[in-house]
Amino acid sequence: MLDERFIILGAFLSFYGAFSYLLATLRCQAKPNRVTWFLWALAPLIAFFAELQKGVGLAALMTFMVGFNPALIFLASFFNKQSYWQLSKMDYIYGSISLLAIVVWQLTGEGNLAILFALLADALASIPTVIKAFRQPETESPTIFLFGMINAGLTLLTIKIWDIAHLAFPIYIFLICALLYSLIRWRWGVSLVKR
Repeated sequence: MLDERFIILGAFLSFYGAFSYLLATLRCQAKPNRVTWFLWALAPLIAFFAELQKGVGLAALMTFMVGFNPALIFLASFFNKQSYWQLSKMDYIYGSISLLAIVVWQLTGEGNLAILFALLADALASIPTVIKAFRQPETESPTIFLFGMINAGLTLLTIKIWDIAHLAFPIYIFLICALLYSLIRWRWGVSLVKR
């Protein structure tokens, strides 16, 4: 078990990875879908506040960074002419699930439900980027996902309480970041299509 202060290192590494994607966005090297990045900001920030309510403590910093970094990229996307809004029926569903997380949390006072709904919304919002990373990895930057994975991994190595509030988001973020990093870095989708 690592000392809890490693979570702070993970947060800095996560911000470093996000900063590289932020620069890639501003330089028009990455083409973020604003809907996805907005939802990637909203859902984890909902979970962050729910984790605070459940007493997660410093480990909630990882979840905060997972929402804060996409919020920065979402804002930067307005300075990138290649960024786009691609609203579909599914985007409305993802957004509704995020809002439902807030409503359920407020009505029940149960943070674990808000965390699970926020995680579901984040996972669904990831689908367009997973598809894009599979088909067009050159439109994404892998660094943010590598450092997101490291952030989640460090957080998981510090957790002493094994429950939904402490584990759900770090495990999910580790897995989704590993998938996206692999698809972008090693262009698995492109290599499969060429076969």
